[in-house]
Amino acid sequence: MSWLSRKAARLAGVATAVGLVLTAASPASAQSAVRDTEIEAIIHEWSDPVFSAMGLEPTEVEILLINDNELNAFAIPGRVMGLNTGLILRTRTPNELLGVIAHEAGHIRNRHVLRDGAQQAGMQPMLMTMALGALALAAGAPDAAAVLLGNSQYFGALSSLRYISHQEGEADNTAARALEGAGQSGRGLVSFFENFRSQEVFSDARRYPYFRSHPLSSERIENLRRLVSEQPHYGVTDSEERLAQHALVVAKIHAFMDAPNSTLRAYPESNTTLPARYARAIAWYRDGQTDRALAAVDVLLQEQPDNPYLWELRGQILFEEGRPAEAIGAHQKSIELKPDAPLLRINLAHAMIETQDPDQIALAVDQLKRATAMEKDNTMGWRLLSQAYASQGKEGEARLASAEMYFAMGAEEQATQFALRARDMLPQGSAEWTRAMDIVFASGATQEDVDDVDRRNSRNRPVIVPAAG
Repeated sequence: MSWLSRKAARLAGVATAVGLVLTAASPASAQSAVRDTEIEAIIHEWSDPVFSAMGLEPTEVEILLINDNELNAFAIPGRVMGLNTGLILRTRTPNELLGVIAHEAGHIRNRHVLRDGAQQAGMQPMLMTMALGALALAAGAPDAAAVLLGNSQYFGALSSLRYISHQEGEADNTAARALEGAGQSGRGLVSFFENFRSQEVFSDARRYPYFRSHPLSSERIENLRRLVSEQPHYGVTDSEERLAQHALVVAKIHAFMDAPNSTLRAYPESNTTLPARYARAIAWYRDGQTDRALAAVDVLLQEQPDNPYLWELRGQILFEEGRPAEAIGAHQKSIELKPDAPLLRINLAHAMIETQDPDQIALAVDQLKRATAMEKDNTMGWRLLSQAYASQGKEGEARLASAEMYFAMGAEEQATQFALRARDMLPQGSAEWTRAMDIVFASGATQEDVDDVDRRNSRNRPVIVPAAG
């Protein structure tokens, strides 16, 4: 798992919308959004057919994993969906998790997050919280940037947004139809709601955040039950493969998020399933038992030599043990097995940069350019690319990469500043020079603004007087 680096721009864009300035706000309770290629791949494998059946383009729906034990999920403008790890852990089956995802996608499909009028006014606290997090990210504090996604204050603000009853019903119906269209049962969504039926009698202070913003009612549950029970695919059950994937996702979240001792108690060595062995390997690595963790991963790799995520884990263990040169081989293997995963390329590049070997840094640049081409708003990729270029003495390219990073964050002022610095160091008319100017203008500057900056710089530039004689 890694810190959030994707789609920050969509969150940061809200900062501009509400016109906030950067403050010192950085609550100690801030949680982190995380990336995990394996979990993301599993969730999209399940969800993409449902998105397609709903009329959404799967590649345009972003699913963010939020490191928060609270039960919550949400949809925000820009086709972005957040899933708390706490919600994932409380789903009992893959179909329950898929049902929740389908429901949130139903809000996106029906544009409930874009309502105006009274509801738009209710969104203001949420937008302000989002803006603070985005601006904190722009200041280089990714944990604070994720505050809107990960802490209870954000979801307390989100409760003011409460979807009115007919919107919840619309999202339920849209989800049920899309699940049916994808050949899946809607039973999981009903059972998920049924499991938390007691939430309807609690006060707001006692409800899970999800049910503060998505209020339950017995009537709503029964209406949904009638709808899905009449559908042809109601009796479809989760496959053994999908059940195994769900167990692995749950084990991996526990292993990365819980204290190692807690994970080892939950997955004792008497449990010889793949998810349990996977979880123990992660727990040992996080506990500093590197040799034991590597030995456990190597046993798993003997059984699954073509599993890119096990190679990724091996590389991560070695890298964080301070052995980047040894980590390179494992990360290279993960890319060979899954070349379309930008995060795996960023892992490899990071290890290469940390060797401080000029040849490896040159290779890292290539990997990072490919990764950022796949995910143009991956701020970690741009930050590392800037670092790699700086190591090579390519100051213009380094500043351009920094400009790209800030542009991806939505930090327009910083993006403009670094792009203008890059422009002055790059060959005029080159592709890089042109891209720097694209960032300047895309960030809201005009040609008049640029000319004004140039005039000020010209006035402040020292005059060089030739020496006499």
